[in-house]
Amino acid sequence: MSEQQQPVFAIEKIYVKDLSLEIPNAPNIFLERDTPEINLQLGTKSQSIDDGLYEVLLTVTVTAKIKDKIMFLAEVQQAGIFRIRHVPDGDIDPILGIGCPNILFPYLRETVSDVVTRAGFPPVILNPVNFEAIYHQKRAETNAN
Repeated sequence: MSEQQQPVFAIEKIYVKDLSLEIPNAPNIFLERDTPEINLQLGTKSQSIDDGLYEVLLTVTVTAKIKDKIMFLAEVQQAGIFRIRHVPDGDIDPILGIGCPNILFPYLRETVSDVVTRAGFPPVILNPVNFEAIYHQKRAETNAN
């Protein structure tokens, strides 16, 4: 008698893989009173690191500018190691592209806010992200090519 094994999804580790902060126009930029323009770039990627183990990386680059001067540039790579076993192959990609980034995002948001605050600026609070929409958009672009 063969018994179907139950699907396994577990968080093995959540960690900051890379963290960078630049304030190229310090100290004068702290004297500026204008409201900065904030630009965000967000990306995800994943890789298999062992049988049933995957690393998912969520990267955000936050650039704050006042006119043509960069106020600060912060980049955070929030990563996680996830154990995924006994899941149909067609379901692994959505788990890595939607489920895991949703788990990592609150940690990423906290890290960005903390590092920007520690640099002497008001916190940057990242708005929620719809990783499902991003995943489906990437799939549509890949299928179109």
